Amino acid sequence: MKRYVRFQWKDEVSYGLWEEEGVQPLRGEDPLSFEPQGERIPHHEVRLLPPCCPTKVVALGLNYRDHAEETGHPLPEVPLLFMKPSTAVIGPMERIVLPPSSSRVDYEAELAVVIGKTAKDVPEDRAGDYIWGYCCLNDVTARDLQARDGQWTRSKSFDTFCPIGPWIVPELDPSDLTIEGILNGEVRQRSSTRELIFKVPQLIAFISEIMTLLPGDVIATGTPSGIGPLSRGDRFQVRIEGIGVLENEVA
Repeated sequence: MKRYVRFQWKDEVSYGLWEEEGVQPLRGEDPLSFEPQGERIPHHEVRLLPPCCPTKVVALGLNYRDHAEETGHPLPEVPLLFMKPSTAVIGPMERIVLPPSSSRVDYEAELAVVIGKTAKDVPEDRAGDYIWGYCCLNDVTARDLQARDGQWTRSKSFDTFCPIGPWIVPELDPSDLTIEGILNGEVRQRSSTRELIFKVPQLIAFISEIMTLLPGDVIATGTPSGIGPLSRGDRFQVRIEGIGVLENEVA
């Protein structure tokens, strides 16, 4: 299984492959045509960064049946979109910072789709051609501000409110993956991506009709039921079958 990472080694930031023997640096501008470059670097010498640099994170609201029921909302007839800024993105083991303007900040474990090449007006049956791979994502949300504002931009957009990682896994079938949200070692969310209302090909087709998706852009596919608050000192993990675990501490 390939695992693409973005990492810092000494003063250099590079893309690479996380392998048993170490991290294999890669070269190239197009994530779908990276090539190996240089010698492997031991794992303990590198710091993992967000595995991509999205220009935007396009996220889905109420895209799991059980979460829609949990919040008392009807199932959407079309994908319910919102966006998170690139400045919200952090990597594995980085800290989620609770803003003083919110009294309740929630976790939301999600499967993320990472785009591999420029996508515009993509038909569903060709959506796979534009996918780099998949990773874990935590759609951190200031729940009280979301309810107060009536729209979601402020509540979803604080710095550090979009942890992604730990790596990107290509060639993964996203149709039936177990997804879990784990707070301080206790499973709080557990579902399967088969419960997604709108599947990955539908999302890429729908979103790319509205906006051009660029290499490294991220689609957050929605969260299952079990959302809840974060507190200072908490550790939250997103664990997805076939990908691994994204962990972040709350500050």
